[in-house]
Amino acid sequence: MAKKTETKAVKKIEKVVQKLLELLEIEAKLVVEREEDVFQVQLEASDPGVLIGYHGETLRALQRMVAMIVYRLTGEWLKIVVNVGDYRQRRQESLEKMALAASQKAKLSQQSQALPPMPPAERRIIHLVLAEEPEVETISEGEDRERHVVIRPK
Repeated sequence: MAKKTETKAVKKIEKVVQKLLELLEIEAKLVVEREEDVFQVQLEASDPGVLIGYHGETLRALQRMVAMIVYRLTGEWLKIVVNVGDYRQRRQESLEKMALAASQKAKLSQQSQALPPMPPAERRIIHLVLAEEPEVETISEGEDRERHVVIRPK
């Protein structure tokens, strides 16, 4: 993406996010940066929970809306990631710990361990964390919102 096009995209994303925050009556500081092929939208708010929602549902919905609106305005799908504070980093650490604990339990008990339903990006983290574990394997099971990872001993 050319520098001029990139700058235009950043400005569009900023404008869309600012308008959504205004409509939601939420005050937040906003920074948009491009890292490789991903536009990172970083929000800092006095009440981050309102933007994050239950297990990040509101945050994911906001991210989808921003991506869809930007697509409608530009005609181009851009990879946009919206983060509030350090939520995504903390969530990743939590998922990694959950994966390792369930893996240990599966190895010791020799029984499969089902994790709670989670979105595709979170399931991917689980799969990646345990990909090199020689004693367990991971699979995704279930449909739609009930899709979850099962960790089973080899």
